[in-house]
Amino acid sequence: MTAVATPASPRLRKTNWLPYLLSLPALLVCIGILIPFLTAVYYSMLRYRQNLPAMKGFIWFNNYINFLGDSEFWNTVRVSLLYTGLTVGVELLLGLGIALLLQKQTRFHNFVSIALLLPLMTAPAIAALMWKLMTHPDFGVLSYFIQQLGVTNFKWASDPSTALFTVVLVDVWVYTPFIMILLLAGLRSLPQQPFEAAALDDVPRRFVFFRITLPMLMPYMITATLFRVLDSIQQFDIIYAMTQGGPGNTLLVFQVRSYLEFYQYTNVGKSSALLIILWAITYALSNIFIKQWLKLRERARGMA
Repeated sequence: MTAVATPASPRLRKTNWLPYLLSLPALLVCIGILIPFLTAVYYSMLRYRQNLPAMKGFIWFNNYINFLGDSEFWNTVRVSLLYTGLTVGVELLLGLGIALLLQKQTRFHNFVSIALLLPLMTAPAIAALMWKLMTHPDFGVLSYFIQQLGVTNFKWASDPSTALFTVVLVDVWVYTPFIMILLLAGLRSLPQQPFEAAALDDVPRRFVFFRITLPMLMPYMITATLFRVLDSIQQFDIIYAMTQGGPGNTLLVFQVRSYLEFYQYTNVGKSSALLIILWAITYALSNIFIKQWLKLRERARGMA
């Protein structure tokens, strides 16, 4: 006897489509990301100025090659990496210190941790405008305070020697709570058995911190650092609101220079090439951090 194939029930056919329906939002997001990315790649290979549309034409990788001999481009790379290193380094140290102080769960510590999140609730551009008013040489409250300390004619963001310090200060004020709350969550989720054993053996606090707390907290620190590095190297709003990339080219980071190339100099091709280079740098940095995080996870599994 031959088996008679029965048609699939409507319920079974609906179930077979379920994985595709669930993956549809992810597919739409992927398409929404790829369209502007591929558009930027296309324009980065053009000689295209908005004020001279007739001269539009393919020059392939010439925009990228021209950057190799452009001192302004290397200044942009240097300033972007320096800004990223300073902001993330200071925020990581401050965030870790504050998280350690608030590690014990009490009502007071919970209230302080919530209060410290207020700068993070402020839009970075608004925060930059607030600090621009507070650091104004004539009527700024911070300028007044440092004058009382004997420091005169401190020009903050209007002087090339102090502009980087000023924008780093604003960035640290806004984003330190982000790292603090991630590390605080990590500290409070660590297993207590190693610390209880160290307390019974009367192990010094310095040893406990460097040999127990810090290694166990490292995955959280790498995660927080990764998020802040990717955000900081693409910084635009704080720097543009404070100095528009100046004085001169002091703070001409990637995003600000790309913006100026597009809207001020109408050089669409050069602006797009800068953004693609920025994407390549962020992609490389994210890969480095993710590989380190995976190594730490594998090491933790091996020790378990």
